[in-house]
Amino acid sequence: MIRLVRRFTAACALGTALAGLAACGTAQAPRAGHPAPSKTAVSTATASAAPSRPPTLTAGPGGLTPVFSNGPRTKGKTVAFTFDADMTADQGPRAEAGEHFDNPALIATLRAMKVPATIFMTGRWADQYPAEARSIGTDPLFELANHSYSHYAFTGDCYGLPTVSADRMRSDVERAYTAFRKAGVPHAMPYFRFPGGCYDKQALRALGGLGVTAVQWDVVSGDAFATDADAVARQVLDGVKPGSVVVMHCTRSAAPTTERVVRQVVPRLRAKGYRFVKVSDLIGATTGRS
Repeated sequence: MIRLVRRFTAACALGTALAGLAACGTAQAPRAGHPAPSKTAVSTATASAAPSRPPTLTAGPGGLTPVFSNGPRTKGKTVAFTFDADMTADQGPRAEAGEHFDNPALIATLRAMKVPATIFMTGRWADQYPAEARSIGTDPLFELANHSYSHYAFTGDCYGLPTVSADRMRSDVERAYTAFRKAGVPHAMPYFRFPGGCYDKQALRALGGLGVTAVQWDVVSGDAFATDADAVARQVLDGVKPGSVVVMHCTRSAAPTTERVVRQVVPRLRAKGYRFVKVSDLIGATTGRS
């Protein structure tokens, strides 16, 4: 769960996280923009299966996974809302005991207000809420992207989150795509958000070749564990610039104000001339594929 803003030495990564929270084929060479198939997990985002190949960034030096944090500042007043559907691999008992890691009211509000959004979902969340994952992932208003299967950190010292070893990072991402497919989402996007926003060169190298673009953000909403919707709304409104990516959460128990924040922020941003788009639209504008 994202909670704070932090700079990492290998790459600039804003993150907000807290311990204990969380919130795909034929054998062929991987194609740019889509995760490669593996022996144990096959991505839903293969170029042969998807109706069209979504825009992605070019890999970095040595094949490092590229990182995207915001779109162009000079191509109109657009903003992308992103929501992390967090649930860690070991939080099943908490869900069975009644804790809500989903947020149907938030999704309903986005639909009612016609706000496109990108949902970064963990595979464990999709396992817990398959009908909701399918509903989100097949709704053209939204795009569903990868937030790992386990929501374990891809670096050490990431706000107390458990860590996944370097040799399991790739399979953790692939496992999430498999979970989405099992839930009924055939074309999850080739975008990945690191749990907690934490990454380094080792993590970028481990995911190299999957064809995913790592998606960060430039506006931290501060909705995690917030109880004052007005304060969160002000933080979003103060931070948004043309091309911004805003990070929020789709986890009822850990981000209870988010639906109210959306109701406040959307009309105000529209009054300022902003148009809501998906992450793919911003990446497309960046690469010239919009």
